Amino acid sequence: MALEFLYSQPVKIRFGCGSRHALGEVLSSLGAQRCLVVCDRFLRPAVEQMQHKIPAIAAIFSDVEENPQLIGVTASVGLIREHDVQAVVGIGGGSTMDTAKFAAAIASESDDPLPYFRGERHFPAVRLPMIAMPTTAGTGSEVTQVSVMSNGKEKKTINNPVFMPAVAIVDPELTLTVPPRTTMNTGLDAMAHALEGYWSRNHQPVSDLCAIEAVRLVLENLESAYRDGSNLAARENMSLAALLGGLSFALPKTAGSHACSYPLSEDYHLPHGEACAFTLDSFVRINADERLERLCRRVGLSGTEELAARIKALKQLGGLRMTLSDLGEVDLDQLARDAAAHPLMRNNPVEMDEAACRRMFAALQ
Repeated sequence: MALEFLYSQPVKIRFGCGSRHALGEVLSSLGAQRCLVVCDRFLRPAVEQMQHKIPAIAAIFSDVEENPQLIGVTASVGLIREHDVQAVVGIGGGSTMDTAKFAAAIASESDDPLPYFRGERHFPAVRLPMIAMPTTAGTGSEVTQVSVMSNGKEKKTINNPVFMPAVAIVDPELTLTVPPRTTMNTGLDAMAHALEGYWSRNHQPVSDLCAIEAVRLVLENLESAYRDGSNLAARENMSLAALLGGLSFALPKTAGSHACSYPLSEDYHLPHGEACAFTLDSFVRINADERLERLCRRVGLSGTEELAARIKALKQLGGLRMTLSDLGEVDLDQLARDAAAHPLMRNNPVEMDEAACRRMFAALQ
């Protein structure tokens, strides 16, 4: 059968230690004389210090929730309009970048994100350029057209080209202060992105190559970054793994583990990376085939059983929740029903209906 695929990656990527210092230059290249910075709360003092060197920073929004809410988008759009900014910068984890993406996408047309969230209104063709500066190694949001957003308890992954950043500035030094547990959560999120992009029904050769290298980098560096957060070499490799993980799933999209992560996050309050990792080793076994065996051999493993065992060992090292009893009181039927019904489950190479999801979760007692 003839090989056919389409690949597109429009984000300009600046990677390297110290690359954060190029923000002013990047803003100038975009013709932005004023920008809004959306950042994590604990980063606000650092961003305020940046304002002394980069006067183009006209406003800062730092009240981003861990699972970002539309109210943060509304507040960000208000600052965009109040200060007449020409670009939006997201500095932080995935929640921050997703908030910045959504605000930049709708600011030219509306200050109400709800109709776009509900699919009642199309995103405008004209958007503000968005610059993504990740401070964790995992989300890959800096190179994807995805914004994960919540309205109360309702959580959606919205995939639209309007969310694609104009520039990604990936500085591994920004990850040096990330706590160990967050390092593990986000690192396993990067692993999930790579593996799910690789086994997605929509996988393709360019994304596959990114996935293989991302898996190798996580296996070789995540434990070191977890045990010693000051290990710059490990941090640099994990930042690269996260970037490649983002490229791995940007077009193929994620599959089973991410589908299961939504009810695990919404109903049992697991952070996103931990929720994805909860079933990741299970899906390695479920989706095991010759392609996945080849990936394992490429990254120096004996096969899928060793890959599943390595993922489980990393979860144990990080103290992540791994069994249903770790979650407290679980409605197994509802959990299986919600996971099977999530649209991302359709990307999984092995069909997972409600009964199959129930069996998988039941095995995690």
